[in-house]
Amino acid sequence: MTTPPDLSLHLPDEEATADLGVRLASLLRAGDSLLLEGPIGAGKSHFARAFIRARLGRMEDVPSPTFTLVQTYESDPDIWHADLYRLTHPDDVLELGLEDAFATAICLIEWPDRLGAHLPANALRLRLGAEGEGRRAVLSGGRPGLLASLDLQE
Repeated sequence: MTTPPDLSLHLPDEEATADLGVRLASLLRAGDSLLLEGPIGAGKSHFARAFIRARLGRMEDVPSPTFTLVQTYESDPDIWHADLYRLTHPDDVLELGLEDAFATAICLIEWPDRLGAHLPANALRLRLGAEGEGRRAVLSGGRPGLLASLDLQE
């Protein structure tokens, strides 16, 4: 099976970033992981808030998990939002319970490079970076057929 090409999108403003979160929220399912990559201030948490609120179907306080490391949200399936920036060793992930969540929940992982060898199989990657007044979003990977099901063309 061939790997689908990356999908690259210009997001002109925060609203477009949130809209991408809403659109992806309707497509992910139990066992899907979304790896959120990009520098500090790239919009990872903004995207995650929109995703989680859309998935929950209500306005919800969605704090950044920078200090708690993981925030969970009861849903069908549950949503785990992790910020691994402060981890010092990949094995620290085991103490958070993320490996079990990778199989049963939707996991949004900020700073996924901290996972080391614990990267979930078939994870979808979203790289965010500054571009002009907005952002560039590049999506890659994911379970078979996921990127092809996205109706997101620039």
